[in-house]
This record gives sequence, C-alpha cells and structure tokens, in this order.
Amino acid sequence: MKPVLVLNGPNLNMLGVREPEKYGMATLKDVEDLCTRIGEKFGLKVECRQSNSESGLIDMVQTAREANSAIIINAGGYSHTSVALLDALTLTELPIVEVHITNIHAREEFRHNSYVSRAATATICGCGIDGYAYAMNTVVKLIEEKRKFNA
Repeated sequence: MKPVLVLNGPNLNMLGVREPEKYGMATLKDVEDLCTRIGEKFGLKVECRQSNSESGLIDMVQTAREANSAIIINAGGYSHTSVALLDALTLTELPIVEVHITNIHAREEFRHNSYVSRAATATICGCGIDGYAYAMNTVVKLIEEKRKFNA
C-alpha cells in the first residue's frame, strides 16, 4: 500500500506560535504525530510534507499521483487563491481530503471560497487539529471503498 500524503501549506510550519487563539497551541509536529499514529493503527504509512511555496506544493501533489494512495491537504492561504494547485490536485485522481483548522466560513469573506474544495472528496474545517484525525479516518474509508471498487 502506498503511503497517505499529509500536505500542509504556507504558515502551517508556525503552528503553536501563529495566532494561538485561532489555531491553538499544537505544533505541526503534533499534527504529523497524530496522523502517523492513526495511520499505524490501520496499517497505513503516512508521509508528511510542508511547503510555504505554491510551486513546492504543486510538485509534491504531482509526485503523489504515482507515489501515494490518498492526499490530506491543508493548503492554507493557497486554498483561496490557487487555480494551479486545484489543477494539480484534479490530475492526481486520488482520494483527497481538505482540512482547515479554523472554520473558513466564519472568517473573512475571501476565505469562504476554496479552490481545493473543488478537487476534494471531503472537506473538514473548524475542528482544530482534530480535523486531521477525522481526515485520516475518512481516508481509510475512501481507500477501502476504492479497493473494493477496483477488485
């Protein structure tokens, strides 16, 4: 089984420091450890990556097409601006779960639209880092459904 890619975008490397009243005190390492623990529970390897660069995220998504079984992505601010990232995600033909730590629909108007959502199988927002745990559980179900469908 190919690993699940957990991909985090700009400023998520600053979790625990950045606006803790919105994002909490958990760090990106805490997020990665959470996803890895859940993956191990289901016998899945988890590959965690982060980039502040749009082109870096796109390169990782393109590589995922062949290297990974699913993508969990928090594209940060690029969720609301990047058609190029949307195009890359669409090309993967993988199960994709979008995660946002905050409720993007309760924030500034420009955050209400997510291009990533157009490629996502599911979107989870406003649950803090628990959203990543929900995303991992969702990915497990999506991989199993895809396996049954292709059998």
